[in-house]
Amino acid sequence: MRAALTMILAVVVAAEGDARPQQFAAAQSADVRVQAAVHAARRTEQATINDQVRLCEVPAPPFGERARAAVVLHMLQASGLKNVRVDRAGNVVGDRIGRQARPHVVLTAHLDTVFPTGTKVKVRREGAMLRGPGISDNCRGLAVLIAIARALTAGDVQTEGSITLAATVGEEGLGDLRGVRTLLGETLKGQVDGFVAIDGTGESITNIAVGSRRYRVTFRGSGGHSYNNFGRANPAHALGRAVARISDLQVPSRPKTTFSVGRIGGGTSVNAIPAESWMEIDLRSSDEAALEALDRSVQSIINNAVSLENARWKQNGALTVTSERVGGRPTGKTDPRSRIVQAAVTISSMLGMAARPGEASTEANVAMQMNIPAIAIGGGGIGRGIHTLDETFDSTGSSRGTERALRLAITLANP
Repeated sequence: MRAALTMILAVVVAAEGDARPQQFAAAQSADVRVQAAVHAARRTEQATINDQVRLCEVPAPPFGERARAAVVLHMLQASGLKNVRVDRAGNVVGDRIGRQARPHVVLTAHLDTVFPTGTKVKVRREGAMLRGPGISDNCRGLAVLIAIARALTAGDVQTEGSITLAATVGEEGLGDLRGVRTLLGETLKGQVDGFVAIDGTGESITNIAVGSRRYRVTFRGSGGHSYNNFGRANPAHALGRAVARISDLQVPSRPKTTFSVGRIGGGTSVNAIPAESWMEIDLRSSDEAALEALDRSVQSIINNAVSLENARWKQNGALTVTSERVGGRPTGKTDPRSRIVQAAVTISSMLGMAARPGEASTEANVAMQMNIPAIAIGGGGIGRGIHTLDETFDSTGSSRGTERALRLAITLANP
C-alpha cells in the first residue's frame, strides 16, 4: 500500500495547475484497501442518506447541539474510530490511528443549524428529494463524516499518518466558530497538518476564507407614553434611520463585500416609546481592507443616526448607542498551488465534479488564520433554500461527494 500511496501523492504534486485525474485514478486503483473503502462508500450511500435524515430530525439549535451530538457520538463509536470523546466545547471527536502520528489530517462537519428551539424538524421524502430545515446545511456534512469513518473501517485502510473526524458545535449564527476554535486551539493544539471542513452540499472547493464582523447595536433612551410623551427621542426611530442609511451603502463587487441587518427587536408595547431598540448586523468580505472600510462606514452611520434623532427632538430624552461586537471570522487564503488544494482539485476532476476553488465562510477560516493548510468542500448532492424552513436536498449523484471526501482524507493522511 505504501508504494501505491507514494504514486498517488506524486501525481497530486505533478498536477499543480494541470490536474491529471486519469493518472490519479490509476494510482488509487493500485491499492486494494482504498478500493474496498471506496466501494463500501458507494454501496452504502443510501445508508448515508438515511443517517442524514435521522440526524436532521434531532434538533440542534444554536447553543443547543447536545442531543444531536449524542447521536453522532454513538455513530462514530460504532464506526470503528478510536478514542471517541466529547471535548470541552461539546465537539464530538474520534481518531483513525495511522502508522505514525503525523501527518495528521482533521475533517470536520458542524452539528448546529440556524433554526431556533421549537422548529419542526421532520424530514419529508419525495423520491430523491429530501425536505426539512437543516437537511443540507449541515446534516449532509455530518452524514458524510460518518460515512468516511465507516468506509475506512470497511476497507481496513492503513495510512501513514492519522485522521481525526470531528462534529463541531457553534458554527452558525452567534456561535462564532467556538467549536472549531476550541478543537484547533486546545483539543488538538499544535497537532494538525491539514484541515478539511465538510460544509453543506454540492461540489465546491473553498480555499479563500470570507471574513465577517457581527454586531449587536443597542439604542437606548428614557422611553415613555406614545401620546403623553410625544416629542422624546425614540430609539426605534434612530434604529430606522441607521437601517435606511446602511441599506443605501455602496460596496465593492470585487472583492465581494456584503452587509445585512439580520435581526431587530425592542420595545414593550405598541403605545409606548421604547426605552431600548436593538439590531444585529452581519458584515462580510474576503478582503480584510474592504471589511474594515465597511465596518467604519457602518459605525459612522450608527453614531450619526443617534445625533439626527436627538437633534430632531432637541435632545428631549437624548439617546445613547452601543455597538457590541458579538462575532467575527478571520479572512484567509490557502495557496491554490498547495498540496491540499491540488489534491481536492485532482480528486474532483477524477470524479467528474467541479474543480475550481472559490471562496466562502466556513470552519476552515480558523485553520487558515492559524496557518494550517485548509479547505472546505461540499458534501455532494444539490441543496436549495439553505437557512430557510423550505430547505431541500436532492440526493441525485450524492455518492460522489462522499467518495471525494473519503479519497481526500486518505491522500492527505500520507506524507
